[in-house]
Amino acid sequence: MIDRPTHRSLLRNALLATCMSLLAACASVPFDYPRDTSLAIPAVPDSEIGAVALAWQREHGEQSGFLGLSDGVDALGARLRLLELARESVDAQYFILKKDQAGALFAAGLLAAADRGVRVRLLVDDIFSPGVDAAFTLMATHPNIEVRLFNPLARQRLKYLGFLTDFKRANRRMHNKSFTVDGGISIVGGRNIGEEYFEINQDVKFDDYEVLAIGEIVQEIQGGFDKFWNSDLSVPIEAFGVEVDPAVLDEWRVGLREQIEGQRNGIYATALDSRLLRDIKEGVVKPVVAQADLYTDAPDKLQAAVGDDETAVLANELGRRLRASEREVVIVTPYFIPQDSGARLVETLLARGVRVVIVTNSLASTNHIPVHAGYARYRKRLLRAGAEFFEIRADAVGDKNNAWGHRPETMTLHSKASVVDRETVFIGSLNFDPRSIYINTEMGLFIESADVGDAFTREIFQTLSKVTWQVELDERGALRWVFDDGEQREVVDTEPGAGAWRKLQVAFYRLLPIESQL
Repeated sequence: MIDRPTHRSLLRNALLATCMSLLAACASVPFDYPRDTSLAIPAVPDSEIGAVALAWQREHGEQSGFLGLSDGVDALGARLRLLELARESVDAQYFILKKDQAGALFAAGLLAAADRGVRVRLLVDDIFSPGVDAAFTLMATHPNIEVRLFNPLARQRLKYLGFLTDFKRANRRMHNKSFTVDGGISIVGGRNIGEEYFEINQDVKFDDYEVLAIGEIVQEIQGGFDKFWNSDLSVPIEAFGVEVDPAVLDEWRVGLREQIEGQRNGIYATALDSRLLRDIKEGVVKPVVAQADLYTDAPDKLQAAVGDDETAVLANELGRRLRASEREVVIVTPYFIPQDSGARLVETLLARGVRVVIVTNSLASTNHIPVHAGYARYRKRLLRAGAEFFEIRADAVGDKNNAWGHRPETMTLHSKASVVDRETVFIGSLNFDPRSIYINTEMGLFIESADVGDAFTREIFQTLSKVTWQVELDERGALRWVFDDGEQREVVDTEPGAGAWRKLQVAFYRLLPIESQL
């Protein structure tokens, strides 16, 4: 006997069929879309930036020059000024590019450069830049602009449903960040393109760090960009068939120019009038001369098995340098999940008498609570071994407005840096967590200079007393947090500044086996 279908079973079958059609619709990504191979354009004397870079190389040979970009105003201003000076090429590679004021100013700079005949190549990862397809497609109608998405999701129906149906691939992301103009000057570090990374009118201040580089190292950065640009995982935006009217580009161009003109006394003008840019122009600040090396994971890392040590190029190099340390290691990272292997490395260093200092986010300051849950598993263990932990105070924003006339409410650490024996400084995109080490691709610079290393370390320690809690173990072996800036001392025995809801979330996430995906 065959049962007749009930209304409930019919509804269930209809829902199942709908879900299956959606899943099928999200299964295809146009990785085979035609694309041309292209390579970075080297510095040429016809460009102002190129001429400066070539003169630098004649004077300093293999040594490069570096300027720190710790302030959001300086970081945005440097990009906008370089875009104004561009004459040959712009290569930009980012994990995130948002449709906000910072993104609009950056896009306007790219478009203006392209209008002057500059070749623009824009490569963006395809997860955390929502709603940009039409804008990217419109930009790509310009004959001098190419836009590619890295390891993209399908677009047929629901884009982010593809993340679930193709999780194994879609979970692997390009986290690299670099910006190079005219083959002569690059910016490398932890910032994406978005308001929070430049501290624009945000309730949360992202404390970030980058370096502006000139010299031979720029050629290495260009080579790293080319590997990703020409990868099979790099798909032209045109492959997704987003319909746009090229004529709208003129309207968009006018709108962006009006937006910039309207900010001549606002964000745009403030960025271009940054103190660092003025000091560079007046000769007050000059790049630090140092030997440096770039290490970058290859695009193929995303196609290898998770945990394949051979593909973790940057993490392996950083680990090698940490193991070779003799006196002191300082690690600055927003997310610290060492796993057992990393914890054993720290314990080995401490047993040899190497001082290990770790600066990271507190529960109150972090923007990823699950990550804090993973970090908390190792905190007591490493404190017992002798490691020093400093956690960012969420309220360390000061009592003055920032350069944009806005005072944020919360401080969040986003810088990724390390110093080994005060002789080697690492600046890049790598966090100390499994996602950066095993899942995503990363890049970073190792700057070899005792002067830079010592100055950078001193600056870190001078800042710690003002913006961090030092985490300690009391006489009972329980955690306590101490703040002491020389004027006031405060000691608490629970996660400072964190509300009950955050603490409850940490307790929940610590029950889940999610550490390897964080």
